[in-house]
Amino acid sequence: MTLDLSPDELLSTTRAVRKRLDLSRPVPRRLIEECVDLATQAPTGRNRQRWHFLIVTDHDRRQIVADIFRRALAVGGGQPVNERDLRRMNAHPGSMERIHDGLRHLYDNVHRVPAFVIPAVEGRTDRASVLDQSMTWGSILPAVWSFMLAARARGLGTVWTTAQGPLERELAKALGVPYDEVMLAAFIPLAYTIGTDFKPARRVPREEVLHWNRW
Repeated sequence: MTLDLSPDELLSTTRAVRKRLDLSRPVPRRLIEECVDLATQAPTGRNRQRWHFLIVTDHDRRQIVADIFRRALAVGGGQPVNERDLRRMNAHPGSMERIHDGLRHLYDNVHRVPAFVIPAVEGRTDRASVLDQSMTWGSILPAVWSFMLAARARGLGTVWTTAQGPLERELAKALGVPYDEVMLAAFIPLAYTIGTDFKPARRVPREEVLHWNRW
């Protein structure tokens, strides 16, 4: 059964769900398979279809993956934010506090999440050119977003995280992924949501991001 959402509602209310993940209710395999079927209708460079979706639902395996998730968050990484980032992040008072609160909740309860979705793509972009990077990432990110939209339409919540990044090799080993050939693109908790009444996010004004004919 899918939610009665218009296309615009679906696109504007597919939120990053952390505190409202239902940790007590398993997600049927059938629903996940439906989401993957829709995800693989996304565009793919040269029709190579190098995407993969690792779904982790086994209790013991989830505990191993949850431990890696927590340790990876502690490692951190990534480029520091600049002044413009900080201004946009805090354009609406309280937004970052809510995000940090949700992240703490997820950190404390990630082992209870009924399913993890780990999208992957064949081919690594380490030290690759911008062209090669864009071709590779452009062949997995649209599919993952389609998965997340399909999940939302079925009353399921997701949150895109890149927490696997610092410990990607360890996570790949734990899941039997050939690290030298396949890149783990994200780490996405998946569960039913507590309620379905999600609203559009508050963003910076259109005028700050829309450019006509030139920058």
